[in-house]
Amino acid sequence: MRNMNAMENRTLGRTGLQVSCVGLGTWQLGADWGDVSEQDAVAVLDAAVYSGITFFDTADVYGDGRSERVIGGFLADRGLRDTVTVATKMGRRVDQVPENYTLANFRTWVDRSRGNLGVDTLELVQLHCPPSAVYGDDQVFDALDTLVEEQAIAHYGVSVETVAEALEAIRRPNVATVQIIVNAFRLKPVDEVLSVAADAGVGIIARVPLASGLLSGKYDESTTFPENDHRNFNRNGEAFDVGETFSGVPFETGLAAARDFSALVADAAPEGTTPAAAAIAWLWQHPQISTVIPGARNVDQARANAGAGRVALLGAEFDAGVQSIYDRYLRDVVHSTW
Repeated sequence: MRNMNAMENRTLGRTGLQVSCVGLGTWQLGADWGDVSEQDAVAVLDAAVYSGITFFDTADVYGDGRSERVIGGFLADRGLRDTVTVATKMGRRVDQVPENYTLANFRTWVDRSRGNLGVDTLELVQLHCPPSAVYGDDQVFDALDTLVEEQAIAHYGVSVETVAEALEAIRRPNVATVQIIVNAFRLKPVDEVLSVAADAGVGIIARVPLASGLLSGKYDESTTFPENDHRNFNRNGEAFDVGETFSGVPFETGLAAARDFSALVADAAPEGTTPAAAAIAWLWQHPQISTVIPGARNVDQARANAGAGRVALLGAEFDAGVQSIYDRYLRDVVHSTW
């Protein structure tokens, strides 16, 4: 398969790997956002790679390994293992207590992911939003270093919930990347994390870039979600951190902010830019961000997300508009929590 639409590449932190500035998050390919067939999942991966995406992010719990298995089979069938970098995550298969973050468990989880992805060495493994105490535990990071020495993993990073966790992880000398929720509705990481990570050479993987779809401008008060979609069952944090769903913004508040964001895009973004594309572009246009990982449930979304990697610079007027919306609607809701 030829890559017809190469986009800007960035260095993925201390891994040294080069990845597209827009990647693909694959939580939804595990069918955790409603039903996605394996055929549709493969079509999304195909469209993403053909559109220039060279970074996939997954986790061992997405569909209980389904996302990893689909990605592994796809890359093997297409001969793309040397073209696409795959990052996975581990740690959410057990009760979330620090005592479960052990070398023995790490080996078990890594071996399962290696089997799912069909590789001997995982390129990047991230701790999957572990308990905060884990970041201060030297034994945890010694165990990860052991896995590198054993060549079970090439590099490791962390996926965090809070700015404080990100800053603590960045101080670890062998943490290659930090994955964090950052978007136009979650600006605290822009203020407090990006420059610190850049100074340390740590890559930033920006997740939830569309605030679970709010920033697409396609939702209104009548929008509903399937029963097995986290935007339904985790609306108030019933299953996991509420910050993962709509970036922790109450749905009605998010709708109001999203309307203003769509108006900003119409006024200040290049003609023809959609709100979703502007939201993704605004993130990767921060040079400290290695890659942005929107999800896609279908081919059109995958292509549109990749297209956001080629949006012209949005500029100071757009930045000021994002800040204004955040200050008016969202700062009091989310800034102090994460």
